[in-house]
Amino acid sequence: MMNELLTWILAAALAVVVVLLLWLGRRRQQRARDAAAHREAERIALEQAAHAARAQRLATEREQGGAPAPRENDVQAGAVEARRLVDEGLRQADVEREAGDITRRIAGDEAARQHRDQARHAADQAAEAAAAARQAEEAKAAEAAEAERAEREAAEAERLAAEARVRAETEARLTREQAEREATEAAAAAQAERERLAAEAEAARRAEAAAEQAAAAARAAAATATRELRADETLVVVADDSKIVRVKLSRLLATQSYRVALAESGEQALALIAAERPHVLITDVEMPGIDGFELTRQVRASPDTAALPVLMITSSDDKHEAAAAVGVTQLLGKPFSEEALLAAIERARLEVRVPG
Repeated sequence: MMNELLTWILAAALAVVVVLLLWLGRRRQQRARDAAAHREAERIALEQAAHAARAQRLATEREQGGAPAPRENDVQAGAVEARRLVDEGLRQADVEREAGDITRRIAGDEAARQHRDQARHAADQAAEAAAAARQAEEAKAAEAAEAERAEREAAEAERLAAEARVRAETEARLTREQAEREATEAAAAAQAERERLAAEAEAARRAEAAAEQAAAAARAAAATATRELRADETLVVVADDSKIVRVKLSRLLATQSYRVALAESGEQALALIAAERPHVLITDVEMPGIDGFELTRQVRASPDTAALPVLMITSSDDKHEAAAAVGVTQLLGKPFSEEALLAAIERARLEVRVPG
């Protein structure tokens, strides 16, 4: 900053010197012009004096050469005119010299005023430069103070960050230890639960084995007194509003020696089921009046037919949940697989036991 202040002061001094030199150069030029004007006035006066002298000499020569002398009045008038011209030239030279002096004084005063103004301006600039330098020094000091404050704040922030890291590490260590303890306890609890479940599974397996043995014994005892249902004894009720489907199913079931009862609606199917006590019900979904879902729901609601196998045929793929909800035993697509249909009927037949 001191170098910058010195630079401003030197620049102001240089400006003052330049202004002074310019003023001196103008003074010299003005003096040279005034001297030239004075010399010119003197030259004119000398020429006029020489002209008057020549006129006087010519008059004298005329008088000596016998030429007719001019009149005395003319000679005197010429001499007066010559003296007047000389006096006028001298007066003009004096006037011009006084005018030059006045002009030089005015120019000098103006140059001095300009010099004073320029010097004052240079001094103002130097003062402004000094003020700017002081402001720069103050700004530098403020920046240094700000930097020191920022350094202190950074040190404090670093200290707080270090403390936070220590706290975080401590909390993380405690959390990790707590998690490890909880994991150990959870592993022990899981092991105990696995052992309990294994014991329960073993007990359930043993109970299931005992139940199977009992069921086998029961089946063996029942086999001595009952037999399986023959195909020609198996009655299948077909409920469908389409005559083509009824005829097709009737022919298919007849090839397997099954007995077939046909119903055109859900109401007719319920009547046949109540009268004939069939072993299998095959029903369509969409029928006038009671549809297949309602038919199945009423079949399951009756204690006498609650276990009746119900095979439902539908062309829709989104009926599985609804069919399962009402208790349909097996849902077949349309067109259905004849093998799947016959296999379902066969499974239902084999589950039926009749007295031997």
